[in-house]
Amino acid sequence: MEIFDSHTHINSAEFANDRADVVARAQALDVTAMLVIGYDEPSALELEKLLQQYPQIYGALGCHPEDSAKYTAVLAKQLEEQLQRPKMVAVGEIGLDYHCDVDHELQKTVFKQQIALAQRLHLPVSIHNRDAFTDCYEILKDSEIGRYGGIMHSFNGDWEWAQKFLDLGMELSYSGVVTFSSAKEVQDAAAKTPAEHLLVETDAPYLTPLPYRGQQNEPGFTRYTLEFLADLRGCSVSELAEQTYQNTKRILKINE
Repeated sequence: MEIFDSHTHINSAEFANDRADVVARAQALDVTAMLVIGYDEPSALELEKLLQQYPQIYGALGCHPEDSAKYTAVLAKQLEEQLQRPKMVAVGEIGLDYHCDVDHELQKTVFKQQIALAQRLHLPVSIHNRDAFTDCYEILKDSEIGRYGGIMHSFNGDWEWAQKFLDLGMELSYSGVVTFSSAKEVQDAAAKTPAEHLLVETDAPYLTPLPYRGQQNEPGFTRYTLEFLADLRGCSVSELAEQTYQNTKRILKINE
């Protein structure tokens, strides 16, 4: 069995002292592939090392909405160059975060600019959406995102919103949030999401799933989210692992 963690940050400072052990622990739990997200210069440098060291680690780069004010012409040019390197397979995470104290109009402008960058490079996008469903949806709809597709990272909406994003051609990735007892609407959406459009992730070091909630998250814990989803959907763990693995490879255009 092989599991693909479609969104993780093992290039972050939290893993500075045990990155190799984290990868080994993930492999022991059948998490053999990961999409690692770079979000600033230090994390991009660590990502480059990981891409060279591990065959089944792939990369994405983007300007997080919290950092929209940092998205200058210089950064945009730098990202465009970095995204054309081997094993860079997505632009992200990009999007909108109305929970943070960053001007909404600025966030929307930077979001649109990075979608345009992804489309120039023929790459899918990894979308961060927090408290901004309507604006996020409208921007993606207006951008004709379906040409190259993308992932709604850590999808935390209800089935109505799930259908809207699926209709745009997006994939829905579920994190440890779906295992929380309070996440009934997310669980309902996850149960109804078509198997061919469902992905799993950790967002490590954040959003640790049950039974390890409260601890630092890591890619190996994708297995527990996958097991929860398999039980929720009434299918085998190995079947769902294979489906989500192939879904992730397809949207990221990975041909092994």
